[in-house]
Amino acid sequence: MTSQETAPPRKAGGGGTISSRLTGIDAARGAALLGMMSTHLVPTFGPSPLWEPTIVGLVFSGRSAALFAVLAGIGLALSTGKQEPRKGSELWAARGGVAMRALVIAVVGLTLGGLDVNIAVILVHYAVLFLCILPFLGLRLRALCFWALGWILVSPVLAYLVRPLLLDATPPLQLGHNPNSEDLGTPGRLLADLFFTGYYPVFQWISYLLIGLVIGRLALTTAKVQLRLLTTGIVVATAAKLVGFLAMEAWGGRAALEALPGTRGYPLESMLQVNLTGLEQTGSWWWLATASPHAGTTLDLLHSGGTAAAVVGFFLLLGTVAERIKFNVLLVLSGPGAMTLSLYSAHVWVVSGFTNQPLPAGWTDEGMYWTQALCAVAIGVCFALLRRRGPLEWAAHTASRLGSYRPAAVG
Repeated sequence: MTSQETAPPRKAGGGGTISSRLTGIDAARGAALLGMMSTHLVPTFGPSPLWEPTIVGLVFSGRSAALFAVLAGIGLALSTGKQEPRKGSELWAARGGVAMRALVIAVVGLTLGGLDVNIAVILVHYAVLFLCILPFLGLRLRALCFWALGWILVSPVLAYLVRPLLLDATPPLQLGHNPNSEDLGTPGRLLADLFFTGYYPVFQWISYLLIGLVIGRLALTTAKVQLRLLTTGIVVATAAKLVGFLAMEAWGGRAALEALPGTRGYPLESMLQVNLTGLEQTGSWWWLATASPHAGTTLDLLHSGGTAAAVVGFFLLLGTVAERIKFNVLLVLSGPGAMTLSLYSAHVWVVSGFTNQPLPAGWTDEGMYWTQALCAVAIGVCFALLRRRGPLEWAAHTASRLGSYRPAAVG
């Protein structure tokens, strides 16, 4: 959730400047931030007893968080070699920088996890994803494509087989809350939750970073690649969602899942459209046939990953247009997108002050969202105009530089 952009523009290997390319990347990250904030503040389900999905739930649930993870992979690709990955000591130095950046993010995430807040904080999972992706940073594009496809196809099946074993343990290896510093005392339970039983299962989510690495290795400054990202992403996302819909509604999947014992807070039909978090997803192989948000299935990974690719392609195209007309139309998104770690953390801290309390008189959920969203945009734009990093971005960047430091050769 941090930007790789620095204040002065840098030259790209394939022509053009990295700054223009990263404007589109940061704009996509800003859009993901605002989308994720909306799912935290605005209801994703309507009132009982129908619990019908809301527009926010249908549009942003699952997709915004996945977009963050894909953008993380893109950022790592851009910072560790672009089209040609680094090799030898340079690669190990880059890995050291990524590991130190992950450490800062983990510390922030564990701190936020100690707050009383009704938000599934993603930062600890995000940091673990950074560490898990380190072995892949030296791979070329073709190898990354095979790994990404294989992980998307296989990881949901393995997770489906492992998850019941962890949930059947005594006590169940699941936190039921955001990871915090106290959970470091029970590392087995913490790791099980982070990788398999928690809100953002890292084991499947590695797929998103691999997709991001693939995208980041492409020639992102070219309009042809940008257009292909947009069109291919739309096709993959649409096809995956269509297959998931047919599996549930035409081939008997939903009926089979509704026949399973267990309790649900919302009607299964609504949960399949908005969010499967909270369901154990055990007892039937039909769970693997859904394309529902936060399902962690192959179809979900393809749909949300395809959506992320399309969003990235769209904003890269807008960035190209902005460069040609000499007017940065993306600033309202790229500004906050360049400091999402700071803004996301501030957002979680602010929301914690209203947890389990009524909103102030005259305020609505939508009003709370737009207030925070506009503040995030204003702060991000100010920092961008001043060409400054956010405070937590500065800490992460400093840690990354320390981690990637290589003493000068002697002799």
